[in-house]
Parts: sequence; C-alpha cells; structure tokens
Amino acid sequence: MPLTVLTATSRVTVFPLEGLTVAYTTQSSDERELGDIGLVTAVGREEGREGGEDDADPLWRLAHDLGGRTKGEDQARWIITQASRARMVRAYTDLPHAKWTAHINRRFELDALFANHEVLMTGRIALVRL
Repeated sequence: MPLTVLTATSRVTVFPLEGLTVAYTTQSSDERELGDIGLVTAVGREEGREGGEDDADPLWRLAHDLGGRTKGEDQARWIITQASRARMVRAYTDLPHAKWTAHINRRFELDALFANHEVLMTGRIALVRL
C-alpha cells in the first residue's frame, strides 16, 4: 500500500536506467516553491507487477548494486544524482507540463541539502496522456 498518492502537473524528465523507465520531478514543501523534494519514480502502472514487489525497491536496489552504496543516505544521493544528470544533459524526454499521479512508497529525508533537495521520494508514477 502506498505511503502517499500525489497528483500534479509539473516538469517531468523521463529517462532509461538499467532496464527501468524512470521519471524525475520536484515538489515543494512550502509556498516558496523551491523544489526541495526530489521525486524519482519508476514509470508504469501498479497492476500487472510481479511478486508484489515494493515499487520503490528497483531504484534503491540499483543504488546498492550499481552505485556500490550500502547506507540509505548514500543510496538516496546516488538516485538523485542519476535523475539530476538525466535532466541536465537533456538527452532524454523532457515533459514541461506533464500531468501525473505517483504512488510514493518511500520518503527519505537527507541529512543535508543535496542537489537542492532535502527529501527524496520514490515509488511508481503514471503519466496522464491527453
């Protein structure tokens, strides 16, 4: 069961990462709209997933296996780095006004600001097609 469900319209960067299709967007924790929450999610719908796997697991597993990270803080930073890199190089799909719904299964508060993020949220996202 998801920790939280978010629905919004925002800039979303979609990119491949080791067999996953990943979406990255930001949210703000207050009215300043600083984008201090990084939302990095696998793209897809919940139904049809196999084995009841937690939707957040693939990203965290990649951070462990590919990034060689064992601590949560390091894994979160690796995930954010991959998302920030994909957005910065603009070699992938950039959707400036995407409508989406995300099922957030994990919220991780960083011990210090990293790539302008204080929080990383992971889970699964569905992009709404118009």
